[in-house]
This record gives sequence, C-alpha cells and structure tokens, in this order.
Amino acid sequence: MQYRLPDLRCYHPSPTGRPFQCTSFQDYRLASPGLDTILGGGLVEGASYIVQGHPGAGKTIFSNQVAFANLSRGGKVLYVTLLAETHERLFQALGTLDFFDRAQLGTSISYVSVFQTLRDEGLSAVVSLIRQEIARQGATLLVFDGLLNARDRADTNLDVKTFVAEVQSQAAFVGCTVLFLTSTRIAEGSPEHTMVDGVIELHNELVGVRSVRRLQVKKSRGSAGLGGYHQFEITTAGLAAYPRMEAILSTATVEDQPGSAQIATGTTGFDALFGGGLPESSVTLVFGPSGCGKTSLGINFLSQASEEERALHFGFYETPARLLKKARALGVDLDTPLKSGALDVIWNPMTENLLDKLGHRLLDAVRSRGVKRLLIDGLGGFERAAIYPPRLVEFFAALTNEIRALGVTTIATWELRDLFGPTVTAPGPEISSLLDNLVMLRQVEISSRYKRTISVLKVRDKEFEPVIHELGFGSNGLSVIAPLVPVTGATTGVASLVGAEARA
Repeated sequence: MQYRLPDLRCYHPSPTGRPFQCTSFQDYRLASPGLDTILGGGLVEGASYIVQGHPGAGKTIFSNQVAFANLSRGGKVLYVTLLAETHERLFQALGTLDFFDRAQLGTSISYVSVFQTLRDEGLSAVVSLIRQEIARQGATLLVFDGLLNARDRADTNLDVKTFVAEVQSQAAFVGCTVLFLTSTRIAEGSPEHTMVDGVIELHNELVGVRSVRRLQVKKSRGSAGLGGYHQFEITTAGLAAYPRMEAILSTATVEDQPGSAQIATGTTGFDALFGGGLPESSVTLVFGPSGCGKTSLGINFLSQASEEERALHFGFYETPARLLKKARALGVDLDTPLKSGALDVIWNPMTENLLDKLGHRLLDAVRSRGVKRLLIDGLGGFERAAIYPPRLVEFFAALTNEIRALGVTTIATWELRDLFGPTVTAPGPEISSLLDNLVMLRQVEISSRYKRTISVLKVRDKEFEPVIHELGFGSNGLSVIAPLVPVTGATTGVASLVGAEARA
C-alpha cells in the first residue's frame, strides 16, 4: 500500500494573524525553512557569524548548505579553509548530499586553503589573501573554516580581534556575509564572540543510548532569533531543523473562531452522549487500556471523511496496511475515502522520533490538505519522542491551540497501563486541562464476563450524559449499547469504577 508522507514546512505567527511559510525576510535563506525561522528569517546580508560545535556536530554541512543555497540566488562563494590536505576528501563527503553540485566548483564557488600561508607568513598575510580573493571572485559569502587555528597562531587577544575585524571590514565593504567556523573550545567571552553579529552553536550529544542533535542561537544582532535549543537532523538533503513548537506557536497563527456545529463520529450511540456529536473544532481525548476500542472508535470517525471534511490519521502503532485490515474486519469502509483522497494516513514508526519534527509534520499535513477531521492515534508517541519530558505540557498546548484555530475537530488516544482494576489514572491534570473533552474506555468484570465500557468525563461548556455505557462491536464497527446498572460484589465493580471516574 502506498501512503502520503508530506513535505516538512514550518510556520510562524505573523503580525496579522495569518499563517505564512517560513521563508526568509532577510537577505539570506538557508535552504531550510526551519533554520530560517530559528534565525529570525535567515542570515543578515553583510553580517558576520560564528558557527561553533564539537567535531561531527554538523558545522561543515551547515556552512556548505548555506553556500550552495547562496549560489541558487546568483551569489558567489569563497570557502577558505586551514586544511593541510587537499579538498578532494571534503568533496567526497559532500558528494553524498543532495545540495552539492560539483559542476559549480571553481566557477560559482571556490575552495581555497590558507594553511601554508598562515604557517609561513602569519595572520596578516591570510587577511591579504582573503581580500584579494573576495575582490577577484566577487564573493557574496565568505566561509572561513578554522577560526580556532587562526586564534592559536595569534600572540595576543588583540591580534585575534585585529584579524577578525580586518576580515569583517573587507567583507562588509562589498556586502559579503561571513561565517567563521570553529570549535566550542572558544569561550563565550572571547574577543571573537563580542565582535560578530551572531553566534550559532551546534550540539551532538548522547541522551541515554541515542544521539541527539540540537541547535542554539546564542547571539543574534539585527534579527529576532528563537532562543533555546531546537532539534535538527542531518539527512541526504542536508541539515533540517525543527523549531520548538511552543516557541514558534506561542499564539495560534490564525484567529480562533469556535464554531457551534456538532460533528458526527460515525459510532452508533456515541453522538447522543455529547448531545448530538462532538463540538466543532474541539480536541477529544479517548483514553483507556490496550484493546478497549480506542482505535476502533477513531476508525469510525475517519470513515465519515468527505471532500468537504477531509480526514487524517496520524498514528504510531499500526501501519497503513494493518489499519485498513482492521477497518475491513470491523465492517468499516476506509478504502473509499482513501482512494478518493478524502482520507490520508501518516504512519510514524515508534522508533527514534524527534518531538518537534512530529509536530511540524502533523501541522503541515493539516494545513496543506485542509484537514477537518483528525485522529491522533497515540499521544504516547509524542511522549516517547520527548528528550526533555517537562516541556510536554507547553508542546501540547501549542499544538492543540493551533489545531483548534485551524478549525479541525480532533480525536486523540492515550493508552493506560492497567488493563483491569478499580483504579483509574487519567492523563496528567495539566494535559487534561488543555483538552476540551475526556472520554474513558475500560474493561470491567461483571458476573464473570468482561465488558467494554465508555464514560464521558468532561465536555467543555456543554451538557453531556455522565453515565457508563457498554460498548459492543457490530456490523458497522464499534457502537455504544445500553447504560450499565451498578452491580454489587463484582470482582471489578462498576460502582467502584464510577467512584474512580469521579476522582479522575
């Protein structure tokens, strides 16, 4: 089966409240919308930046990606290194990346080694060589790879400041932007940091047993960069960054205008519990243990997709093929909306995911397809992807606020650990408060039989039926049957369950 995996785009709130794609409003785009957004729109033309990080953090890929993006807008690049060996090994590594174009070498982009000049003649000779090459090449971007080596060659801090100042002045005179690449051994209070317009730090660190890449804008003069850490990854396309959701979406990109319509869920008897259907543009959390019917309820919801109400399944646990197989077994038709394009399926394997990448992928799909029905099958997938779990509340707040403002009616599922028992643990109170509606599914034992039950615990600003009902599976999937009467003496009494619901 084929399924659609949308392109990743990032959006930033605009002053008018209307969303716009994060291309640069500065003069330099980095061929990565996420990077442009983190940098407040891109690099400022004629400014100078330090790009620092430990070996393997991604400095070389970052700078070359910026360089080749500059070529695409008609610019010229001078790439100066302090490598003792030839550049062929660098080109071999860059050759695995999509943006690298060997045909541009020696024409639009020139790589020059000044190792011997620095060793034999010192920093002043390097400055003279750079001045000549900028003029000869007509460069609009200068990359200097090896600032730490140049610093080691200097006798005093004044020599370092003089070197950086002279390179900057030569570049700025012709409107050339400068990237100084260096190791993180340079302290924040060093002369170099005080003189440049921006400092971008790349991290590649071990969290548990996995490697995580993060980017931080430590200084940004002339543009409003997004503070804090932002996750990124290196793929064949180059460096792809994902701005933190709570930073980029501190407020929704569009004005939230709650509707009054009620949305049919496709589950017989379920809409009546809400007085006619789910409130339009609301977020409903369906939580319960494994096997109680959360995904089945969501499948019914997706089956109501149409050209006017496009739907999206954003899941972690089941492949698209297995999701379709389950729907067919339940007698629910998902094949028709899939073939017509009214329904889309995005599967995110529960492996090493990035939290903000997942959030941007979801919102991009919602925006690009005009989704009005959304099933997030497994909020736990986001939880598992969080490197820093305490930020989950802010992350979910940003995500749900944006989804509501986009006019999407959402069902999200959350799995509880306990299959049976009288104790019910709802999701954390801070997360629960972000959601409009709470629905609990359980399995209870009554007269030596297990029954699936459904209970509506919360509906924001609306009356609902707070009675436990039995769930069943019929020819059209999951359905709500009759209310349950409390039974005394059951192993898992419904009366106990009611009390637990009240505590949740």
